[in-house]
Amino acid sequence: MISANRTRLGAVALAALFVAGACSNGGSSPSTSTSSEASQPATSSAASASAGAASGEIKVSGSSTVLPISQGVAEAFNATNPGVAVSVDGPGTGDGFKLFCKGETDISDASRAIKDEEKKLCSDGGIEYIELKIAIDGLSILTSKNNSSAPECLSYADLYALVGPESEGFKNWKDAQALATELGSTTKFPDASLTISGPGEESGTYDYFVEQIVTPTATARKLEEAKLTATRKDYQSSPNDNVIIEGIAGSDTSLGWVGYAYAEENLDKVKFFKVAKEAGKCVDPTTETIASNEYPLSRPLFIYVNKAKVASNPALAPFVDFYLKDGTIADVNNDVGYVDLAPDVLAQSRSTWEGAK
Repeated sequence: MISANRTRLGAVALAALFVAGACSNGGSSPSTSTSSEASQPATSSAASASAGAASGEIKVSGSSTVLPISQGVAEAFNATNPGVAVSVDGPGTGDGFKLFCKGETDISDASRAIKDEEKKLCSDGGIEYIELKIAIDGLSILTSKNNSSAPECLSYADLYALVGPESEGFKNWKDAQALATELGSTTKFPDASLTISGPGEESGTYDYFVEQIVTPTATARKLEEAKLTATRKDYQSSPNDNVIIEGIAGSDTSLGWVGYAYAEENLDKVKFFKVAKEAGKCVDPTTETIASNEYPLSRPLFIYVNKAKVASNPALAPFVDFYLKDGTIADVNNDVGYVDLAPDVLAQSRSTWEGAK
């Protein structure tokens, strides 16, 4: 059976789904979270599992962005492997690695590559792992569907001016105008309330935003060390992507960011900003621009497999085999709204897996 801690994209929930709610407020500020588990969007499974007689238990945790993919794969695998109990949870990439590097999970979902400090944590815990790319996401910059005053395109300079460490206390889009202009932006911000919703520091999506948007500019501006790898802290944050979506939808002049699949699933509530890495080169996030890396915030998604548990857990290798096989990952990605890897990149993941197991 599948025991899942979060729902996935789409209308059909897992038959044996157990859900607990969670949310937190304010970047790194004090949290009102009541649980590390939270509801996420649902999908039906499109991939069909191959016949098998595997049995045992598999624990998957980590990225809330990757969670819908692993849930879809688990549901399809479980269809012909009912003796395997697959639990899938999504507290965030960073929190997932903390569990994984202690040996508490078999697979860690990740929306970014493992960091050096996490590599050390795994090494200290005696955990060897196999890194496998499984899909592509486009980090999506969003506002409410009702926002008629915001610009259509935001540059990296604009995003830094609105969400970076120097924007602490900005409550109006106009508050960020001088900083954006100083950074070379020609965007004209509206005189409108600025309400920001996004992931917190436990999230790989947060880390990726910081890496792409904040760190290069903060470093160039020679800010103090603490501000090189952090956004402003005074915004509404949550580990639950649905809560982020609701936050963005709840204010007509909002700003926020989540993975592409969650954005695309909620276009009745939110809408995309085009994004320009350089001023004037605005790109819409679409499956095509994400797949080609034309969209500047395209990023790979990963699973990390505990190498020792491949040998000790008889259910794990069949599950990862199924995860990477033809007809599984493409169908599930299609269901949940993520983008397939290029064939040669997926082939490399398969080769890496076959060589490691």
